[in-house]
Amino acid sequence: MTSVIIRPALLRCFMRTRRLISEHRTHKPLCSDRSYATGEDKSSKIYTRTGDKGFSSTFTGERRPKEDHIFEALGNTDELSSAIGLAREFCLDQGHTFSDQLDKIQCILQDVGSSIATPRSSARESHRKRTTFSPQPITDLETWIDHFVEELPPLTNFILPSGGKSSAALHLARTICRRAERSVSPIVRSGEADPDVAKFLNRLSDYLFTVARYAAMKEAKEEKIYKRPE
Repeated sequence: MTSVIIRPALLRCFMRTRRLISEHRTHKPLCSDRSYATGEDKSSKIYTRTGDKGFSSTFTGERRPKEDHIFEALGNTDELSSAIGLAREFCLDQGHTFSDQLDKIQCILQDVGSSIATPRSSARESHRKRTTFSPQPITDLETWIDHFVEELPPLTNFILPSGGKSSAALHLARTICRRAERSVSPIVRSGEADPDVAKFLNRLSDYLFTVARYAAMKEAKEEKIYKRPE
């Protein structure tokens, strides 16, 4: 019989998401004002048609066009989590011990999304309490970065995304993280999102760069060095 090992960080993420879904089935849905057809199983519906006209809802209930900067930032954050998930699979295949950190980061990105989806201009106190972003993850990232840097050789050249599948996938996630940060920055400057969200994304790109180099080192893969074409 096949056994499945569930990592603690992933289990915590799953349980938290399950709890939020359960709560929002009886309260106002997170980031949505969707309704379902009477008589159908509400929990099984994936499509709702409420976004067919190009509008979607924030957690505060605002209807905004899908090209709004809020949804652009949410989309970039979602893409970032997906990229980290792909990188994590490569890292698991190689037995990297930092895979649990990637689990935790994906969960924190859910909190980042919740904060972005709650514009302060329309948020009530109850909204803010549910989507407050803690600065602790920023400190965690800095601790992890410092640990990896202690083991890495000094960086003396510009390196290109390379160093094996794990490293290259982490570099890809890093570039998406930079884009997510760029899309969140104007929202933070306008006072609509917690500044710690932008700080977290800024530090996360540094972490992904560092851990990409660490993965290459552990796998004994060569990092390609930039050489000016002659």
